[in-house]
Amino acid sequence: MKTASPRLASRMAGIQPFHVMDVLARARALEAAGRDIVHMEIGEPDFTAPAGVVAAGVAALRAGETHYTPAAGLPALREAVAGHYRACYGLDVAPERILITPGASGALLLALAVLLDPGDQVLLCDPGYPCNRHFVRLLEGEAVALPVDATTHWQPTAEQIASIWGPRTRCLMLASPANPTGTLISETVLRRIETRVRERGGVLIVDEIYHGLVYEEAPPSALALPGPVFVINSFSKYFGMTGWRLGWLVAPPEYVPALERLAQNVFLAAPTPAQHAALAAFSEDARAEYERRREIFRERRDFLVPALEALGFGITVRPQGAFYVYADCSAFGSDSLAFCRRLLEAAGVAVTPGCDFGDHEAGRHVRFAYTTGLERLREGVRRLQTFLQERGEEG
Repeated sequence: MKTASPRLASRMAGIQPFHVMDVLARARALEAAGRDIVHMEIGEPDFTAPAGVVAAGVAALRAGETHYTPAAGLPALREAVAGHYRACYGLDVAPERILITPGASGALLLALAVLLDPGDQVLLCDPGYPCNRHFVRLLEGEAVALPVDATTHWQPTAEQIASIWGPRTRCLMLASPANPTGTLISETVLRRIETRVRERGGVLIVDEIYHGLVYEEAPPSALALPGPVFVINSFSKYFGMTGWRLGWLVAPPEYVPALERLAQNVFLAAPTPAQHAALAAFSEDARAEYERRREIFRERRDFLVPALEALGFGITVRPQGAFYVYADCSAFGSDSLAFCRRLLEAAGVAVTPGCDFGDHEAGRHVRFAYTTGLERLREGVRRLQTFLQERGEEG
C-alpha cells in the first residue's frame, strides 16, 4: 500500500533549507570516510565558553538551579545586561526592557510576533541571514528584499528604504555587523534610516549579535536612536556560548507586557542553567578572554582577505566585524553552489554558497567563515590554490 504524502501547511513552501547544512552533512560524511576537511562554512566560533562561565553553569546544576525562571529571565541577568550597556555604550537601559530568550532566534520571534499581522511587510537586506525572512513567513508576513551590494558596503540607504516602503510595510530589519558580509552600517546612515522609518510609522529591528567582534572602532548601539527600536543580541558569538541557546531582546517599554505574555506561551523561559552561567560572562576574567579572542579573529581576517584576493576572489569591501568574508567567485564560474560542491569533493574545503543568503548576485558569491585556527586557514588556502590551478589546467 502506497503511503500518502504528508499534508504540509502552505507556508512551508516558502521556508527553504540551509544549503550550508547540506554542505556540512556531506563534509561530515567525507570525514567519516577518512577525508580531512577544512571547515570554513559554519558561523560558529571554534572557541567554547570561558572556564568561569562553564564553572558557573556546573555550579548552577549542582545547586539544583534547574527550575523555570520568570519568562523575561533571571532578574540578576537582566541587570547584568543593563550593566553591559552602561559599561560598553554609556547607555542607561532599564532592566525591565530586557528579555532573556532562547537564543537570538527566540528574541527575533518575539519581536516579529508582536509587530506583524498577516500580510504585513518586513524589509530585509539581500544578501542577509536567511532565517530572518523565514521567520517572517512563519508569521504570515511578507519579507521584502532590499538588494544591497558593495557600493553601499552591503547595507541599505535611507533613500532606498524610502523608495520601497509601502502601505503594508511594518518594519525594517538591519544587521550590523552583517552576516554574510561582516560590514557595519555607519552611525550617520543608521540615523537617517531610523528617521525615515519613524516618519512612516514603522519600527526598526537591529541585529547586534556580532557586536564585540568588531576590529576597528566599535560602533554605537542602535538603542541610542530616538525612535522605537528593537535590538537583538546573543551570548553565542562574542560570548562563545552557541549551544547554551541564550540571547536577549531590548524592546521599547510599551511593548514589554505583550512580549512577556508571548514568551510565557511560546517558550515559558530561557534555559535556567545557561542563564546562571551567563552571569559569569560579564566578569573581568571573561571579558579579558573575549578580547584576546577578538584579536585572534582579527589576525585570521587579516590573513584570509589578502590570501583570497591573491587567488582571484573579489573582495571589494573589507569585513569590519563578525568572522566572515563574502567573496566574489565569478572568476571561477556563475554557480556558487556548484563551485562549493566541487571544492568540497575535490579539495576538502567547505564554504557556504551565496544562495543561502538570498537571490541578489547569489550565484557569484561565497562566504568564508574564519572560525577555525590560522594553521587550518592556511591549509584551506593552499588547497584552494591547488584546486583552482587544476581547474585552470583542465579548462
